[in-house]
Amino acid sequence: MAGTTTGAARPAGALAGPHASRGGASRWTVLVVLCSSLLLVALDATVLHVAVPAVTEDLRPSAVDLLWIVDAYPLVAASLLILFGTLGDRVGRRRVLLLGYGIFGIASAIGAFATDPHVLIAARALLGVGGAMIMPATLSLLRQVFPDRRERALAIGIWSATAAVGAAIGPLLGGFLVEHFWWGSVFLINIPLMVLAIPIGRWLLPESTAKHSGPWDVLGALMAAVGLFGVVLAIKKVGAGAEPFEPFVVAPAVVGAALLTLFVRRQRRRDCPLVDFSVISRRGFGTSVGCIILAMLALVGLQLIAVQYLQLVLGLTPLEAGIRLIPLTFAAIAGGLLGSRLLARFGPRAMVMAGFVLTAVAVLGLISLGQQDRPAILCIGFVLLGFGLEMVLFGSYESMLSDSPADQAGGAAAIGETSYQLGAGIGIALLGSVMNAVYSPGVADVPGVSTAAGKHAGNSLGEAYSVAAKLGGDAGAALRTAARDAFVHGMHVTLVVSALLLLGGAAMAMRLPRHMECGTPAEEALDAADYPEVASAPSRDRRRPSEGPHVRKHYATVQPGRSAGD
Repeated sequence: MAGTTTGAARPAGALAGPHASRGGASRWTVLVVLCSSLLLVALDATVLHVAVPAVTEDLRPSAVDLLWIVDAYPLVAASLLILFGTLGDRVGRRRVLLLGYGIFGIASAIGAFATDPHVLIAARALLGVGGAMIMPATLSLLRQVFPDRRERALAIGIWSATAAVGAAIGPLLGGFLVEHFWWGSVFLINIPLMVLAIPIGRWLLPESTAKHSGPWDVLGALMAAVGLFGVVLAIKKVGAGAEPFEPFVVAPAVVGAALLTLFVRRQRRRDCPLVDFSVISRRGFGTSVGCIILAMLALVGLQLIAVQYLQLVLGLTPLEAGIRLIPLTFAAIAGGLLGSRLLARFGPRAMVMAGFVLTAVAVLGLISLGQQDRPAILCIGFVLLGFGLEMVLFGSYESMLSDSPADQAGGAAAIGETSYQLGAGIGIALLGSVMNAVYSPGVADVPGVSTAAGKHAGNSLGEAYSVAAKLGGDAGAALRTAARDAFVHGMHVTLVVSALLLLGGAAMAMRLPRHMECGTPAEEALDAADYPEVASAPSRDRRRPSEGPHVRKHYATVQPGRSAGD
């Protein structure tokens, strides 16, 4: 590893590279750089959505090609998170992050000037590779440069608020660029940012590797990647409307599940596993992962239904629908910024439980919505929804990182991000299936509408409107009314199911630690001493002379990954 300044070997886990030789940057400056990276990745996950019509008109992709253009990025990113998260623990988190910047920029250039659907699909997949390098690296570096849990909680709050901002402004920025330029501009904006990010990141970010991490298990990493790809692909196919028992759904699900099972067995037998499942099985870590999955399951499924409701039932334009969702985003940002104070005051258990309950109340309140526009109820519901879910995600991420050893920060961050992606995919598949199960029978037997037309109308509300327009007359009007009524009824049932899942999440959160324990001043100083360039905090470093190297040895050998609540 480059960057040692003396002839002595650098201790594992210490800072390296040019950053160390220049005295280092403030940990808050590091936070700004990392959040800027996250903002770009979060933005790119949603910026293409409004450009899909323009891409369709220009490149003329088939239905399958269009599906892959949209899904290639999240599918590849979710599959590779564990691979690159654990690689960063071995070879250096900054090194993987900077490589991710470079790949992200190259993929953006390919996507911006793509003249063929398959080239665009390849570019989106390559963007997923870069995103999978960037996302866990940002979170694992936060774990390293903020050893003090109180400061780390504030940093994670800013980090999560940044993700909410990126996801929110993606469609707005994409709409502006497509309207004033061409669809490729949604990719082109990444290039100058990546050109700046690489030298700035190399100058300011610390390098760190895990201590005693052992060799990187290449075969295990590939097993995890292919296994996750199969499982996520099957989930996305079901979410897109495929039958759960179709061969093209069952095959990747079975292969993926088998590979993940073999991966777990392989890691349990290894002396230096990529993922330490003894840590994952700990109460705080495992519960946090489950809470993230449930929170994302509710959020993504509800957002999908909300957008259709706003546009197809209330008749709002895409821009008007986006504006209606702004309160949710601002509430999520507020939740992230206030999260550290709430966590310190109430503890992880109470905070996450309250977030789930608040979100469930908001969801049940939205059941009062019907075919008439009620903007006040929508606004209040979205505010409670955004704030409550952010409380859940913030408390879960913070507890997950704090319950994992610093040595395994990359793997822990990758598992958290993977659970985020899996929750989103399962949410679309599960809540979409509930919605369709209630909606489809409502348009099956409309007077004057043939069985074939009713079957097409049962696919979605948008397709029902198209069929109704072709039919015209009384039959078309009857189908349109029946489809709208069926959709609203299906939305109400889906909201009830979501509320039950959220209350289940509140029950799960009871397993989280009651208090936010930050460790003794000596323990905080010992962690900080491994990263003096960025983690120095004089007000926190109150280590007494008697708490010297022997304490460090005891802490490293007896208390690896100490849980705050155990």
